[in-house]
Amino acid sequence: ELEILGMDADRHVVGFYDDFLDAIGVTRARDLLRCRARSELLVAGVKVATQTPPVRSGRRVVFLTLDDATGPIDATFFEDAQGPYATTLFHSWLLVVRGVLRRTGPRGVSLRATGCWELGALHEAWREGGTDAVHALMASGAPGQVTEEAVEGAAASRSTRPVVHRVLVHASGFKVSPYADLRPPGTPAKDAPRKLWHSSPGSSG
Repeated sequence: ELEILGMDADRHVVGFYDDFLDAIGVTRARDLLRCRARSELLVAGVKVATQTPPVRSGRRVVFLTLDDATGPIDATFFEDAQGPYATTLFHSWLLVVRGVLRRTGPRGVSLRATGCWELGALHEAWREGGTDAVHALMASGAPGQVTEEAVEGAAASRSTRPVVHRVLVHASGFKVSPYADLRPPGTPAKDAPRKLWHSSPGSSG
């Protein structure tokens, strides 16, 4: 369906992994508001967007949005968490992310990410060795290989933009169209900003 239609018409792609996600203790987007601040959690979903806006310090910060069929999940990767996981983060499509919950308001939550893995690779480890094998892989600090299937899936999900599809609604009311703002890795934006910082009369820049 994703390859032909550009959308998952009858079942969310994450639904195929429900048993696995329950076995390793993944928290769903709909349950995040019930979790305590600074709790360490696992979340998983299909990648909706990655953003790397310019930061005055010059350090790269990656903002990731996942969709797990129950809602959107926002995670932030600071430089200390990017090293071994950058390839997985940018080139995989289905991700499992570990992070610490941050409360940003009465209905605002996000994760300060500490690691990410390709969902398919962890699922394969689970099928072969159970949850112990998954925890061992994650504890090793290695993100694992990014499979060709993951890269192809990411490219296929970004190859078309269907007119009608599901719409994610954040707690703030902001609506996000899944997959609409993704491009294949390495594809430059057509409308890249020419200036990094906006300034206007009367502002400090």
